[in-house]
Amino acid sequence: MNVSIGIDVSKEKLDLGWLRDPATNKKKSKVFKNDPKHFEALVLWITKNTKVEPQEILITLEPTGIYHEPLIYFLHDRGFNIYLANPAQANNYAKSQGQVHKTDKLDAILLARFGLQQENRTLWQPEASEIRGLKAMIRRLEALEKDRQRECNRLEASEFSDVSPRVQQSVKDMIVVLEEEIKRLQQDIDDHIDRYPPLKKNRELLETIKGVGPVISREMVCLLASKCFKTAKQLACYLGLIPQIKESGKYKGHSSLSKQGPSRLRAKLYMAAVVSAQHNPLIKGQYERLLSAGKKKMQALGAAMRKLAQICFGVVKNQQEFQPQMP
Repeated sequence: MNVSIGIDVSKEKLDLGWLRDPATNKKKSKVFKNDPKHFEALVLWITKNTKVEPQEILITLEPTGIYHEPLIYFLHDRGFNIYLANPAQANNYAKSQGQVHKTDKLDAILLARFGLQQENRTLWQPEASEIRGLKAMIRRLEALEKDRQRECNRLEASEFSDVSPRVQQSVKDMIVVLEEEIKRLQQDIDDHIDRYPPLKKNRELLETIKGVGPVISREMVCLLASKCFKTAKQLACYLGLIPQIKESGKYKGHSSLSKQGPSRLRAKLYMAAVVSAQHNPLIKGQYERLLSAGKKKMQALGAAMRKLAQICFGVVKNQQEFQPQMP
C-alpha cells in the first residue's frame, strides 16, 4: 500500500490526516462531518488528492464506541484497506514519538504514521450480519444492566435518607421494569444464538467448562465471533488479564492485572473465576498452588480469570469439549 491516511473519529466530525511523504513529514488535513451523507465527499477528497485507487490506500483509525462503525463499513465497500488500531498501542506510540500537543488533526497524522509502521497488522474485515446483530443486543443488555445498577444504588441511598415513599416506590417500579426487559433481551440473545449453528455449537462447547454458565458463554460467543484472536494470549491481553510486574532498583512490587479492555466482561469473568476455583479441577489446582506459593488471593484469582479465558479460547478454536487434564 502506497498511501497512508489516519482518521480521528468523534461523534460530530472526522479529522483526516494524509501522510504525503513519510520521509519529509509532508502532510495534508481535512475535516468532514461524521454523517453518512458526507462519506462520499470524503472518499472523493481522498482519491482526488492521492490520485491512487482505494486498493492502494491504508486507512488507520481507532475504534470509538459505535461512532466509527458506519464509516468503516462504507470505506470497506469502496475498496479501502482498513486498520483498526489498538488505542493503548497508538497512545504508547504517540508518547514514543514525543508528541506533546494533542489535537484531532495531530492525532489523525499520528494514526497514519502508526498504521504505516505496523508490519504485522491485520486488516479489518466486516462481520457477518448475525454477528453485528448479536453485538448490538449484547451492547443493549450492557446498557440495561448499568441502568438497573444505578436504580439499585438509588434505592439503597433512599433507605438512608428522608425520601418520600412515593419516590422509593418509583425506584422499585423502575427496577422491576428493567429486570423484566433484561430477561426478555437475554432470551432474545439466546434465541438468536440458537438460530445460527456455528454460534450454537460454540456456546455448547463453552458450557462444557465448569465455571462457565449462561452469562459468560453468551458473552464469549459474541466476543470470539467478532474478534479475530490468533492465540489465547491475545485474548487474555485484550481482556486486560496479562500480569504487570512493577520493579525499580531495589523496589520489588507485586504483579497485578493490566486491566486494559472491557471492564464489564472482566467483572463477569471474575465471578466465573471464583466459581471455577472451587469446582473446575484444572483452575482449582492452579489456584491452590499459587496460594501455597505465597501469592495473594487476588493474584491467584487473576490467574484463574486468565486461565478460564484461555480455556474458552481453546475449546472454540479446537471445536472440542473441555477435557480437564490435571498436571
